[in-house]
Amino acid sequence: MFSSWNKEPAAPQAATSAAQQQQKRPTRSSSAPSIISADLVVTGTLTSSGDIQIDGRVDGNVNTSNLVIGEKALVQGDVAAEEVTVRGRVQGSIRARKVTLAATCHVEGDILHEAFSVETGAFFEGNCRHADNPLANVPGRNKPESEAAVVSSVVTPITRSTDAPRPAAAATFAPLNTGA
Repeated sequence: MFSSWNKEPAAPQAATSAAQQQQKRPTRSSSAPSIISADLVVTGTLTSSGDIQIDGRVDGNVNTSNLVIGEKALVQGDVAAEEVTVRGRVQGSIRARKVTLAATCHVEGDILHEAFSVETGAFFEGNCRHADNPLANVPGRNKPESEAAVVSSVVTPITRSTDAPRPAAAATFAPLNTGA
């Protein structure tokens, strides 16, 4: 008598919990990340709407959604992405919403970011500036003309006499020589 009552609600509950679990999972792109392996040298501009992982060398600009620069990697050019994690070497500017400099990185260039984190031991030489939209005016990342026209007609800059430009902050993170 009680066993049939307990079994009936269990099936809809299991279906509901499976649907809830599927909704909670983060959605990822269906394609695998593009990987530049350690023995590969690329000369030119890399552009992708997906993820790129660089373990080799890129002589040129990189424009992507998410970028991971491996420990042995070298990028000589400008980087523009939603998220950038640098474990290797970058010689050029970085523009991203979120920038992470790992302890093994060596960055020579300016960083324009929305969120920025630096691990202990990271090397960074250049200027670092916060921006609400660091990817604005990046070649290859422009909005379609119809959207750009709407945005430019709606947004008007407000200038006040009390608005003074903020000076660029300069920071250098390098290991200290103790002279021992």
